[in-house]
Amino acid sequence: MYVKLFNKFNLICTVISLFLFSTCAFAQNSGSRSYASDDGGKNEVSAQISGIFTHDSVGNSITQHSTNSGGFLLGYRGYFKDWLGVDAAYGYARNTQQNITTTGTFNVQSNINQWTGALVASLPLGHFHPFALAGGGGLTFSPTTSAKTAVPGVTRQTVGAFLYGGGADYFLGKHLGVRGEYRGFVYDRPNFGLPVLNSNAKTHSAQTSAGIVLRF
Repeated sequence: MYVKLFNKFNLICTVISLFLFSTCAFAQNSGSRSYASDDGGKNEVSAQISGIFTHDSVGNSITQHSTNSGGFLLGYRGYFKDWLGVDAAYGYARNTQQNITTTGTFNVQSNINQWTGALVASLPLGHFHPFALAGGGGLTFSPTTSAKTAVPGVTRQTVGAFLYGGGADYFLGKHLGVRGEYRGFVYDRPNFGLPVLNSNAKTHSAQTSAGIVLRF
């Protein structure tokens, strides 16, 4: 499991590095063109619907599986260069983490709130703007009322996450566009405050989303 995550991390870093290198080269060759004057603004807000898919993990004789889920993603981007900016996002979803242990199966349904910040590099090509991002943040898992009844003692837990991703915007005009995006999270499995659920395992969640973006 850890070897697969490490290999995936190296591949992702390589891809992001190549994208950033090509973006820097493009920016230097494009001169001093203003993002604001050509593209309608240096700030963006977005709203997207999303799906989250999490890899299974095993640790400390505990097998863990998370159900696929849907949610939403809200974001803000501010560009301080033609091609480079910062991204702040909030997302919400709900899923059930199934924990299969030697003493039984414990299913914990929880609301998931994500808070992230990242650097984003964009490569404007007319109406089409591909981008890549990397950063980090937190995932807060809040057990639902039914989960607290089914598994007494579970509590809210926040775990740190490494974030990477990419996607593309297609602008219909200077201010309005559509966005397709992929985000990946690498983080420790939550144990919800119960030692019996502590697997010490890392996992990976993939978030795919689509929605609208507004520049100003």
